Amino acid sequence: MSPEFAFWLALLLKMAVTAGFVVAASMIAEKVGPAVGAMIATLPIAAAPSYVFLALDHDTAFIARSALGSLSANAVTGIFALIYVILAQRQSLVLSLACALGAWFVLAFALSSVAWTIWSVVAFNAVVFAICIPLVMRYCHVRMPPTMRRWYDMPLRATMVACLVAVVVGTSTQVGPAVTGLLAVFPIVLTSLILIFQPRIGGPATAALIANGMWGLAGFSTALVVLHLAANAFRTWTAYGLSLATSLTWNFIVWSIRRRIARR
Repeated sequence: MSPEFAFWLALLLKMAVTAGFVVAASMIAEKVGPAVGAMIATLPIAAAPSYVFLALDHDTAFIARSALGSLSANAVTGIFALIYVILAQRQSLVLSLACALGAWFVLAFALSSVAWTIWSVVAFNAVVFAICIPLVMRYCHVRMPPTMRRWYDMPLRATMVACLVAVVVGTSTQVGPAVTGLLAVFPIVLTSLILIFQPRIGGPATAALIANGMWGLAGFSTALVVLHLAANAFRTWTAYGLSLATSLTWNFIVWSIRRRIARR
C-alpha cells in the first residue's frame, strides 16, 4: 500500500465512520436522553480509525508512544468538557465552544512537549477527572427536549463532521508520535454534537449531554493505558482489541450502574 493511497483511504474511512457514528449518537440522544447518547459519543469512534491506519505504517513502539500523547490530550478533553458545560448554562454557542476549544488547543499542545511516562500521565488523568467529574455532576439531569428533524438535517450533520475530520487528519501527517496521539483524540465527536444540538435544544440540555460523557472520557483514558501497555507487550492488533474491549466494557458498566440507580 503506497503512503499516498493509505492516507486518502484513511481519511475517507475516518470521515465516513466518524460522521456515521456522530449522526447515530445524536439520533439516539434525541430518543433516549443524554446519558445513553453520551456513552456512545465517548467510545473511541473517532480515534479508533486513526490508530488502525497508524498500525499500517508504524511499529508497536510508535503506537505505544502515541498512546501517551493521546492520554495527556484526553485529560485535556475532560477540561474542555468542563469549560463548555459551565459556560453553556448562560452563554452562546460561539462563546461556549470557542472558549472550550481554545483551552483544549493551548493545553494539549503545551503538554505535548512534556516527556510523559505512563505513571506521570496516569497521575495527571486521575487528578483531572477527580476534579472534573464532581463539578459536572450537577448539570447531568436536564431532560432532552423534543426536536423536529428537517429533511436536510442528516446530510448536513454528516457533511459537517466529515469536513472537521478532514481538517484534523490532514494536519496529522509528518509529525511525531506525541502530536499524532494528540490529534487522534481531538474532541471532534463532542464538538460536533455541541454544534448539532445547542442551536436546537439550548445550552443547558446540550451541556447535560456533554456532562454525562465525563465518565466515558475517564474510561477512554483507561483504554489508552491498556493500549500503551499492551502495545509494549503484545502485537498491535491484540493491543487494539484489548483497548476497545476496555472502552466498551467501561461504558457498559457505567450505563448499567446509572440504570440501576434510576430504578430505585
